[in-house]
Amino acid sequence: MINIRKLETELWESADLLRSGSKLTSNQYCMPVLGLIFLRYAYSRFKTVEAEILKNRPMRGGRAMPVEKSDFAAKSALFLPKEAQYDYLLNLPEDVASANIKDKDGHIIKSLGEAVNNAMQLIEAQSEQLTGVLPKTYTGFSDEILSELLRIFNNSALDEIGGDIIGRIYEYFLNKFAKNIASDDGVFFTPKSLVKMIVNIIEPKNGILLDPACGSGGMFIQSGDFVNHSGMNANRTMTFYGQEKVEYNAQLCLMNMAVHGLSGKIKSGDEANTFYHDAHNLAGCCDYVMANPPFNVDKVKAETCQSAGRLPFGLPGINKKKEISNANYLWISYFYSYLNEHGRAGFVMASSATDSQNKDKDIRQKLIETGHVDVMISVGNNFFYTKSLPCSLWFFNKGKADEIKDKVLFIDARNYYTVVDRTLNEWSDWQLKNINAIVWLYRGKTEKYKALLAEGDGFEEDIDEYTSEGIFFVPADARWSEIARQAHTPEIGTVIDNAMRAIEKEKNVQKEYDEKLAGINETLTTAKEANWLYEKFGEGIYADIPGLCKIADRAEIEEKGYSLTPGAYVGVAPAEDDGVDFKQRMKEIHAELLALQKESNDLMKTISQNLKEMGL
Repeated sequence: MINIRKLETELWESADLLRSGSKLTSNQYCMPVLGLIFLRYAYSRFKTVEAEILKNRPMRGGRAMPVEKSDFAAKSALFLPKEAQYDYLLNLPEDVASANIKDKDGHIIKSLGEAVNNAMQLIEAQSEQLTGVLPKTYTGFSDEILSELLRIFNNSALDEIGGDIIGRIYEYFLNKFAKNIASDDGVFFTPKSLVKMIVNIIEPKNGILLDPACGSGGMFIQSGDFVNHSGMNANRTMTFYGQEKVEYNAQLCLMNMAVHGLSGKIKSGDEANTFYHDAHNLAGCCDYVMANPPFNVDKVKAETCQSAGRLPFGLPGINKKKEISNANYLWISYFYSYLNEHGRAGFVMASSATDSQNKDKDIRQKLIETGHVDVMISVGNNFFYTKSLPCSLWFFNKGKADEIKDKVLFIDARNYYTVVDRTLNEWSDWQLKNINAIVWLYRGKTEKYKALLAEGDGFEEDIDEYTSEGIFFVPADARWSEIARQAHTPEIGTVIDNAMRAIEKEKNVQKEYDEKLAGINETLTTAKEANWLYEKFGEGIYADIPGLCKIADRAEIEEKGYSLTPGAYVGVAPAEDDGVDFKQRMKEIHAELLALQKESNDLMKTISQNLKEMGL
């Protein structure tokens, strides 16, 4: 079975090493590399569909009739002319000009970069959705670097599950580039765990989904995955609409969707500036709205916004220049206005918006009085690649059950996350499930909660057994006790050499140990998170948990000045006493370390003296 995480890392490290050896910046490198991943996906999909077509292909003269463009259109797949196929490009001669091949306009192709550009143009000619989208800047690469990049992505593992794996590779690279580029505040990429949380809570099934600030299309990809995993076909049951002011980001989005086998209608440029345009005319039409809009935007023209409509609760505050100095509540109003009579919305927003005052407060009060505010989640620091500030997730639901119509579920998840590195946090898959489970209980979906508990059943019983396997094996001949025993003998040099050899031998199987340990860690995580959930909610009875979650009714929200800040409702979790005297335990650890250090020093002195006596 393929190790997707290892594959992601290996491909990235290889591609990034190549970039560091060139004069290209991450920004220059990003789009062309993602374009090659797309090209690899298109070829993998082409070969899979071609094999399906040839199974039942009529024969003529003992040979199957050649496949045609129309055959692929019938299966919603791109037809690739020979010159646009990955293996064709991979197998071009080192001196491309010597092959005497021509591009689609009849010009002689003189470099590998020109050949790849031509392939992209040929693919665009097959798809209206991709017209003008694919990168065509490959002449900026040397043939050597481009050839090596093609080789890197010619990995047979990418064909094992086709687009599923290549889609993940695309997302992984998009993620890494977002961290490296860090320009434009990384606006084109919303961290996957935030996107998953939004999708999991909204639970899209069928209908119209709009992202009016779609960036690289993460909301579409995760929604598509959610629908497909539920047993339906996202392209058949969902219609995806996007607006993205920055055309570069829209190109990333369309490639991302194509790699994941999704189609959508994405508009970009000035007509897609959501502040001033409803580019798809979807006000009041959407089943789902999902977004991560830019926060705290200023200098938005109030008069133009007023004319554009979509303001069911009125305009936010206007300054003397007749500008909206903070557009957060413009976004919030727009998201609500797009929903149909049963629509749901989920979006990322600056934490300050949950209790901002003046006109913002008036809009927030009107929102709450609709009964459609559903769930509010506080998110901790460092979830974004270029921002360390916390944020909030907002959820609207016009189809709420009557019993929760005038209630809001508040979740404070600021202290619930996994540390990726010094500057980045995320929710693990199990942490996503656990927060989602709280929402299920609030909505009365106890069966989903119990099904989740069943996934973690039994793990907690065997934690000690699992952890014991994580100890690295040191061969007997390499242990300090054995070396110390022979420290005074003339053979100490040989003993040390043999010890090193024994350890080296064990290193040869270190990969196996690492893989085993990774599995153990995953098991432990499952046990820990399943236990975390069960301790709080038992067999599936919702309860307010101090410091974590609380259901508040409209009267309580009114009492708190119409604040939607989760921390104002859930309070602070009681301090836990683990029964360990910290100061005493630190003294014990310090004493143990001193003893071990002395033992080690004494042993090294003995070994050194013996070596001197042996003339070594």
